Amino acid sequence: MYQFTEKYINPFTDYGFKKIFGEEPNKDLLLDFLNELLKEEQGEITSLNYIKTEQLGTTALDRKAIFDLYCENERGEKFIVELQKSKQVFFKDRTVYYTSFPIQEQAKRGEWNYQLQAVYAIALLDFVFEADQDDPEKYRYDVKLTDIETCKVFYDKLTFIYLEMPKFNKTVDGLNSRFDKWLYVLRNLTRINEIPTPLQESIFEKLFEVAEIAKFNPEQVRSYEDSLKYYRDLQNSIDTARREGREEGREEGREEGREEGREEGREEGRTATQLEIAQALLANGMDEDLVLQATGLTAAQLAQLRSE
Repeated sequence: MYQFTEKYINPFTDYGFKKIFGEEPNKDLLLDFLNELLKEEQGEITSLNYIKTEQLGTTALDRKAIFDLYCENERGEKFIVELQKSKQVFFKDRTVYYTSFPIQEQAKRGEWNYQLQAVYAIALLDFVFEADQDDPEKYRYDVKLTDIETCKVFYDKLTFIYLEMPKFNKTVDGLNSRFDKWLYVLRNLTRINEIPTPLQESIFEKLFEVAEIAKFNPEQVRSYEDSLKYYRDLQNSIDTARREGREEGREEGREEGREEGREEGREEGRTATQLEIAQALLANGMDEDLVLQATGLTAAQLAQLRSE
């Protein structure tokens, strides 16, 4: 068994995330988090119901989706809450695709006027999108359908919220809101031993109680160990592949000495990175469809990797 050096679980593991936000007895934690995240446009959400996370298409041939968390409030509005541990080439596409399920399931047989309830896709990211690297202060992105010229919201019932957690670097003394406190806890939970004074509120005290590893039974410890091992292996594989891919790309660029050569080197470096990551994920038993989603490789590239 692991010798845990941390007092509290890592919320960026699958087990940790669902332990905090996905269990019925702890539903008030998710409710409070969503209220703080959405209070400016939602008002107060008074209740939540969990919905099954596996969503099937309308026919047997349709692709399915498996959400991390899926719930609805008392008004029938739907919330998809996703945790993404590693950079995924088409992650934005994936979140758009996911929202198609709660939209389609609102269709009614017979006469229907197409009125929809709001759908929210919320993603907690353990990485930063490439396009956002030059804006280190902005960690929250709220996206709606808008008119390009006027920037006015065209449709307000479909919302995507991306939280780039590595950018959130506030200290305890700099927490100015309840939402700041939530992000601080999620970002720093494994580094906390004593509960800081600003976090000594009932909702966070419950979170710390739920997340304390010493209170887990043996089965919970084993489940968390497995989830933590997968998280660490994934992070290590990605970090290693990035370093090797960057170096290979730089070396190719230096050899060519021209912009064309540098770009080709960078592209080959990116491909090498994707292949390294895919190989590590396959070695850890990840399903091929998920590997394709995580790396952006084609099915042919993955088949070639398997044959080598």
